[in-house]
Amino acid sequence: MAKGLLVTYALWAVGGPAGLHHLYLGRDSHALLWMLTLGGGGLGWLWEFWKLPSFVAQANRAQGQRQRSGGGTPPLSLIRFAAQMIVGIYFGLVALISLSFMTSFYIVGLPLAVGLGVLLVAAVGNQTSDFKNTLVAAFLTSPIFYGRPIAILPISLAASITAQKHRRYKASAGSETLSVRLYRLGLAYLAFTGPLAYSALCNTAATISYVAETLGSFLSWFSFFPLLGRLMESVLLLPYRVWSLLVGDPGFSSNYFQEWEKLYEFVRSFQDEKHQLAFQVLGLVEGATNEEIHQRYRELVKIWHPDHNRHQTEEAQRHFMEIQAAYEVLSQPRKPRGSWRWG
Repeated sequence: MAKGLLVTYALWAVGGPAGLHHLYLGRDSHALLWMLTLGGGGLGWLWEFWKLPSFVAQANRAQGQRQRSGGGTPPLSLIRFAAQMIVGIYFGLVALISLSFMTSFYIVGLPLAVGLGVLLVAAVGNQTSDFKNTLVAAFLTSPIFYGRPIAILPISLAASITAQKHRRYKASAGSETLSVRLYRLGLAYLAFTGPLAYSALCNTAATISYVAETLGSFLSWFSFFPLLGRLMESVLLLPYRVWSLLVGDPGFSSNYFQEWEKLYEFVRSFQDEKHQLAFQVLGLVEGATNEEIHQRYRELVKIWHPDHNRHQTEEAQRHFMEIQAAYEVLSQPRKPRGSWRWG
């Protein structure tokens, strides 16, 4: 049965952020992506208003004649590549919050989550990519940044580049019943939201700490790019701000969410704690000038360089890495204390 444009627009208006119009058009990967990201944070859903006619035409063409497998390579899309990067990072952040307690998380869980996020975007529409090669790129990149939340960025970049390199059109596939499609989407949705919901409901305090540490580590990477950093802060802390605006008087719901309000304080104090520790590592008092920091850094590097301590290589290596990390923290511009909440 041919798909109707008016029906598509109606479903877009009623349940667009949940992907109902994509489910109607048979774009299950796109529907799942919208279910997990609420329509790309709402922006993707609004942007689709102009794309719906082409989606309907594509769905009707697919009903009559499926895209041939191996029929050429799809054109390179910078928008799709950027979306792969963003969703890969998003999946990685959710995995850090809900699954970081797992053994070997940075070797298995994190690259798997980021790779699946990239592959989900790669499978939107009539395109797809190579599952094996994309995940291999993610798994090979992960050990390089083992134990560091910033690993999400290079893993997502490597997986996105690989997915774009191996992009192809989807092969012909037989039609499936709606119940089978909904069952598959339901399992995928539960696999994504289940661990996060369990952490939030059953281990709230630990989850808050994970969220704060993850956001703090992630946002610290943008210290050299103030405008981009401010934008990322606004996006990541938007749910908290919306909740603060909607909930005025204390009530039943706000009693539960009062624990989550502590997230703001955690994130705001994260940079302060890192700076205090960095000053301790360098043996300086807070408020030391940049010249004093640089001079002390050079002195300690000379003392603890592994080449100068061959009789205690492991200890020297540990101190040397701590000194490098402390100097990196103190070299970054500090943020105003009020900027976390209201930008």
